[in-house]
Amino acid sequence: MAGGKLPPRQKMIGMMYLVLTALLALNVSKSILDSFVIVNEGLERANTNYEKKNEKLYNDFKAALDKDANKTKPYYDRAQQAKKISADLVNYIDQIKKHVIKETDKKEQAVVDTIQLKYVDSKDNYDVPTEVLIGSEPATPKDGELTALDLKKRVFKYRDDLIKLFDDAKLFLPADKKDMESKLKAGLELPDGVENGVKAGWEIINFYHLPLAAVIVNLSALEMQIRNAEVDVVTKLLSSVSAGDFKFDKLGAKVIAPSSVVMQGDEYKADVLLIASNSSSNPRILLCAVDTSKNDGETDPRINKNDPGKEIPVSGGIGKYKVGTSATGEQKWSGVIEVEKPGGGFNYYPFSSSYIVTPPALVVSPTKMNVLYIGVDNPVDISVPGYAPDLVTPNISGGSIKPDPSKKGSYIVNCPAGSKEANITVSVKQGTSNKAIQGGFKFRVKSLPDPIAKVAGQKSGGTVSKALLLSAGGVASVMENFDFDLKTTVSSYSVALNVGGEFKSEAATGAAFTGGVTNLLQKVKNNGRVIFEDIKVRMPDGTVRTLPPVTLKIKG
Repeated sequence: MAGGKLPPRQKMIGMMYLVLTALLALNVSKSILDSFVIVNEGLERANTNYEKKNEKLYNDFKAALDKDANKTKPYYDRAQQAKKISADLVNYIDQIKKHVIKETDKKEQAVVDTIQLKYVDSKDNYDVPTEVLIGSEPATPKDGELTALDLKKRVFKYRDDLIKLFDDAKLFLPADKKDMESKLKAGLELPDGVENGVKAGWEIINFYHLPLAAVIVNLSALEMQIRNAEVDVVTKLLSSVSAGDFKFDKLGAKVIAPSSVVMQGDEYKADVLLIASNSSSNPRILLCAVDTSKNDGETDPRINKNDPGKEIPVSGGIGKYKVGTSATGEQKWSGVIEVEKPGGGFNYYPFSSSYIVTPPALVVSPTKMNVLYIGVDNPVDISVPGYAPDLVTPNISGGSIKPDPSKKGSYIVNCPAGSKEANITVSVKQGTSNKAIQGGFKFRVKSLPDPIAKVAGQKSGGTVSKALLLSAGGVASVMENFDFDLKTTVSSYSVALNVGGEFKSEAATGAAFTGGVTNLLQKVKNNGRVIFEDIKVRMPDGTVRTLPPVTLKIKG
């Protein structure tokens, strides 16, 4: 979502947004829209925090300018450019938000200028936001002021303008420019995607046929990308002012929190600080039990002096800690950083931390829709992030489920007659035992809809020529406008018509015209009527249904 490494809170907000978007695609309860309000409020708070962080950076820049104007001014001027173009783009996004809300909610401009998303009435409206930002033709989205396509162009120009700030070879090393170019392109990438199986642009993926609440969240998320890019640029410019004054060659912002997982209702706490590292000199980082009170740098803090600890790899002066997460709950770890002194010996810096391992979330994606049909194979995709398909075991109430041999992670569900709903739950294999995943997915269970009877291409009635009628060869039944590829079979029918003032009929078994039916049809006169009735159809679920008659008028 952003160029730099996001703090856990922003990561959580982004994850919530992705989950809500997926749920919205499944046509779930309208209450999901209220959850978008919560995500948007989190994004707005994050954007406010970024603004404060940027303001602190600009104040530090001003202090550095007052201290040494000659050295600082080239970088300060670039920082001011970054500040202006960032503010201009964020203001433009805010204009789009207000414009979309005004057009959708039909409120006065004075109200729109201050209204919060939770007080917007038309959060579930997707027609107006689509028309305002995209237009009526997604294949050719409209351009111009306050449109999604224009916003996309401005973001790309903004990204290019930030990269140009590092063009001066006298002020920046080639590696610095390359690093910022890579970071900005990644952080301000607006990737295309796939919409309904068709390749679609970023503007379509993010703003076409989405409810107003989701559109506002997408715009707020983009603002966070802009603010984060501004933080990256200004931080890099500020660090470049005095890069030669430090023993360390890398500065970076870090967020240190007691836990990266917070339960609803609890407080989230974190320390934000600027750290320095030396990419050309790697310290030793050892994992072991330590006494963190022994932090004077001179005393070895290891509790067991006979245990040297497990060394972790270090690259560019930064330790790379990696461990599996087979167990859930709070996981604590600690160790010591050993830094060699210029004259021999070591300085010791103990550390300790913890993280929370939570059970993986269940993801169930109905291949067709959130409805299962009685008596037929219903395809369903089931996956649990972090687990291979062969470690996932689904269970169902109100039906049966079995793997689809043609595709891993796909299953076939069957529901018996009388079922009203089915609930799918999942367990995953962990070691030698199975662990149930919290949550599930509830489907409605319905009977198959009736097929449509057709004769000579006509449904309930119509006009056909006698020749076309005779060439039809039989009565057909089709599942019209139905997502499943199901076949139905006509088992019997009868045909009736007026012959010389006498009403005659002929019954037939099967779908084809029998000899008797054909002989009767040949007797129909111009403007006469032929009635196909008592049409019996065998359904895929084994039931037999009687379809409405088809009445045809003969012309020619």
